[in-house]
Amino acid sequence: MRKIIVLSFITIDGVMQAPGGPEEDTSGGFKYGGWTVPYFDDFLGKVMGEQMSRPFDLLLGRKTFEVFASYWPHHEEEGAGINKATKYVASNTLTRHEWNKSVFLKGDVVEEIKKLKQQDGPELQVHGSGDLIQTLLEHDLVDEFWLKIFPVTLGMGKRLFDEGTIPASYTLTESKSSPSGVIIATFKRAGEVKTGSF
Repeated sequence: MRKIIVLSFITIDGVMQAPGGPEEDTSGGFKYGGWTVPYFDDFLGKVMGEQMSRPFDLLLGRKTFEVFASYWPHHEEEGAGINKATKYVASNTLTRHEWNKSVFLKGDVVEEIKKLKQQDGPELQVHGSGDLIQTLLEHDLVDEFWLKIFPVTLGMGKRLFDEGTIPASYTLTESKSSPSGVIIATFKRAGEVKTGSF
């Protein structure tokens, strides 16, 4: 059984939109693209390198796939893992692409992803893909979150935990912080929400 792992850069207030640059995603009038850049240091680069040096395939929404496909094939050395990975893409409009090992999920995306999870193979990493993440959350398909929480609030923008979020509990399995104040935290799905009273 394959795990689905969501790797996200988020702000303290949960925004995940356009972490990498001003023009990455300006939808909704978003004007803070590139908000991770001032905090990105060697420590964070090393963490990302470790997380992406293990065997993985990718599960991506169309927009993130198109951003990746325009960049990674031209950065072979830096993006060896991404280029080698099978890219499973959830899209209603895109059905083929020349980037090697790109597979487009047809029909009912949720059912296709459930089938993927049942197969043998490496973990499925989800990067970006905000809309797809809402579908994964709604259907309780995320096994782990590998979050990088940046010391900034934006007040606007697409959020990681948005309309797809269901009540769920998680176990913190690892945490550390970078010299620039980014919290790196790994959460594993841990059943139903427990409540109590003081």
